[in-house]
Amino acid sequence: MITLAIAGKPNCGKSTFFKAATLAHVEIANYPFTTIDANHGVAYVRATCPCRELEVACPHCRNGVRFIPIGLIDVAGLVPEAHKGRGLGNQFLDNLRQADAILHVVDASGGTDAEGNPVDVGSHNPEGDIAFLRYEMTMWVYGILGKHWPKLQRQAQQRDFSLLLAIVDVFAGLGVTLEDVKAAEAAIDTDLRQASEEALITFCGHLVAASKPMEIVANKADLAPAEFLENLKQYGVIFSSAAGELALRMAAEGKYLHYLPGDTEFTINSDAPFTAAQRAGIMKIADFMKQFGGTGVQQALDRAVFDLLDMIVVYPVEDEHKLTDGQGRVLPDAFLMKRGSTPHDLAYQVHTDIGDGFLYAIDARKNMRIKETHELQHGDIIKIVSVRK
Repeated sequence: MITLAIAGKPNCGKSTFFKAATLAHVEIANYPFTTIDANHGVAYVRATCPCRELEVACPHCRNGVRFIPIGLIDVAGLVPEAHKGRGLGNQFLDNLRQADAILHVVDASGGTDAEGNPVDVGSHNPEGDIAFLRYEMTMWVYGILGKHWPKLQRQAQQRDFSLLLAIVDVFAGLGVTLEDVKAAEAAIDTDLRQASEEALITFCGHLVAASKPMEIVANKADLAPAEFLENLKQYGVIFSSAAGELALRMAAEGKYLHYLPGDTEFTINSDAPFTAAQRAGIMKIADFMKQFGGTGVQQALDRAVFDLLDMIVVYPVEDEHKLTDGQGRVLPDAFLMKRGSTPHDLAYQVHTDIGDGFLYAIDARKNMRIKETHELQHGDIIKIVSVRK
């Protein structure tokens, strides 16, 4: 399962974002380190289900919208110099190791200082928080490399020793690949054996960027001064109101309104027992959604998975004519696959035995046999033919 981590300084709304995305019970409070141990939950990315286009009845979507599960981790807040052990330090950074990508939540309202302590809204410039997480992660990775560096330099004197492969081994737990290491070395334009401390730090920064792509979520944007919002646009952030999303999801769960995560608007049920104050609050959320195209929570999840990680959704079936599995269920599964994946890759994702016995695949939309090297596309419906079931 794809896993995203929610990271940032204390008190920027990470736990609210996590609760809104998962509806899991977590503690939310206005003081640093509300979250001590990482919270783990299941969130969903949103895709258009093919059922309506193909005019089949699908019980696995909601009004033609398919939600595919992903893992979500809410980790403890990060403070400056966490890589040196400040705050929860390395515990926080180690939790990020489990993630495929990171949602860096910043307080767009400027209502928390660099340490995550509450201050007056607008008194702290959130632009200063954006580079901070990447820097802390880079220095953490540099610290890990530094512990191994003297030994690696000695071994590098051997003719048959690959320094690049050795670095891959050092960072195996971070998901660093040989391609990442080669690209990072090329970026610093220096032979690693002669690299200075500054060059090694830059090298580690490239490793972090490649192995842990990051999306910036400007949370509490509903409270932010207009000047802050305008300045944050240059960073390509997603503006969000996690508190607004949480309110909508809970109201929808209580049948007070109709809303699907990721919608740009919602409809209040005529018999919803909202007080005047509650209705005014709901309408403020509606105004925010109109301005930013949603609350930003679902949009952040979707962008991280489909853009940052470059994933597509593929639907495996056993009957390419009825679009069902062996039990007659219509489009029962939706798999997230890396763009560029092939039918053979899909076969292995369904089951190792299916992959081992792979013969060929059928594109159910075109009713056409396709090669095992064919590149799958977003929304494909594929039948795998294998000697094993």
